[in-house]
Amino acid sequence: MRVRPGLFKGDDGALRCGWCQATPAYQHYHDNEWGFPVTDDRRLFEKLCLEGFQAGLSWLTILNKREAFRSAFANFEAERVARFNARDVARLLADAGIVRHRGKIESTINNARRVIELRAEFGSLSAYAWRFRAEPGSRPKRMTLQALRANTTSPESVAMSKDLKKRGWSFVGPTTVYAFMQAMGLVNDHLDGCHVRAKALIKPVAA
Repeated sequence: MRVRPGLFKGDDGALRCGWCQATPAYQHYHDNEWGFPVTDDRRLFEKLCLEGFQAGLSWLTILNKREAFRSAFANFEAERVARFNARDVARLLADAGIVRHRGKIESTINNARRVIELRAEFGSLSAYAWRFRAEPGSRPKRMTLQALRANTTSPESVAMSKDLKKRGWSFVGPTTVYAFMQAMGLVNDHLDGCHVRAKALIKPVAA
């Protein structure tokens, strides 16, 4: 049987989105996290931060460093990261386990402080983020490889990016925000034919 463009057949015979083909760890992330609805504030904050760190790099690079990032950034507990100071910035710049980019490090600390402000207004980062979930009717009828490549942003990601920037967030451009939405299940961009697509619609990922 001919495999649709953008998919590949794994060793277990299941069809998956082609972007995760590089390593077993990448396939595990695809099968168990990417596109699954997330409402846990820590996970949402972590992903927004890591998407910012990814700018100019591959997600696989960041995924391979994720545990080091979690250790370096207090498991992305916003209240703890918000208290980081110049000494912490110097520590992080010396940490070879993460991406040592001063602007992105300082952005993460800044954005942690902005999370606390969002919680005061909306109750949680989750309540804020899910306000920007795409209406089903606005999505492509079939998620083909062509449709996926055409959707690097969305009206919702543009709106969320604009609103976050107005609130003082940084490294949250529309493309970064759309990648966050893809990963956290605000949109389902698993390709038609991928064995995870239907599961991601109904199975929330654990915190």
